[in-house]
Amino acid sequence: MYKEFFGFNAKPFSLTPDPSFLFKSRQHQMALNMLEYGLQSHAPLLLLTGEIGAGKTTLLRRLIRDVGETALTGLISQAHSRSTSILAWVCAALELFPDGDTDIDYYETIVACTVKEYARGRRTLLIVDEAQNLSDDVIEELRLLSNINSEQDLVLQILLVGQPELRKALSRPHMKQIAQRVAAEYHLRGLNLQEVAGYIQHRISVAGGPLGLFDDEAIEIIHARSGGVPRLINQLCDYALVYGYADQKKEITAAVIREVLKDRESYGALPVFGKGPTVIAKKESESMS
Repeated sequence: MYKEFFGFNAKPFSLTPDPSFLFKSRQHQMALNMLEYGLQSHAPLLLLTGEIGAGKTTLLRRLIRDVGETALTGLISQAHSRSTSILAWVCAALELFPDGDTDIDYYETIVACTVKEYARGRRTLLIVDEAQNLSDDVIEELRLLSNINSEQDLVLQILLVGQPELRKALSRPHMKQIAQRVAAEYHLRGLNLQEVAGYIQHRISVAGGPLGLFDDEAIEIIHARSGGVPRLINQLCDYALVYGYADQKKEITAAVIREVLKDRESYGALPVFGKGPTVIAKKESESMS
């Protein structure tokens, strides 16, 4: 709709996690480095947490791409609290087909696979996304699954990814055994103002758009109202481009962002964190009065 008008070759603020658009803020780079370090140093269990929309899935996609053929990688993204066993999910993620359908069949198939991969010089990496939804019993099952590893040989690495509730769950006393196996971890927070400016321009550049499309005041309001959360930044920016196109404006100003916020809040369709810093609230108030 607005791609040709602004000169884009792709949508810069799509909500689909695309590793080619990954903006390596300091914390996202640190998270990626920490996970890569954990993989290379043979950490049996890794942990990545962050708020909803913080960029965890995009980071995962990048990690999977970087790991490439050096490991057999399986991603579980749909498991939930009603799951009574994780083993069938693991087999599905690794594309394994047990001869039977009992937990023993699943477990033996997983063990055989990891040993075979290890003999080929590869590890097996199991990634469990949205892991905050797992029950305590399933998390315990993952701990037991990690016992496949011996003191000398690491054949399976598990990366748990989830919202802050996952970190809280693992900090409870009865989770001590699995928490003590976490050898590399990171928590993603919202981007600061400078990072939001860099994030917006990075995505515009990757999509082939022009420099300075969003002015400084617009970026300030986007930062304040999104809390620096990438998904909310994407939503605001995407709406702003539609509004800019509708009004044939080649620059996205603070006025455009305020119009988006006013309309979206009226419809109750856009989650935002609040008005943020006093200076931003004052600017918005003056503009709308």
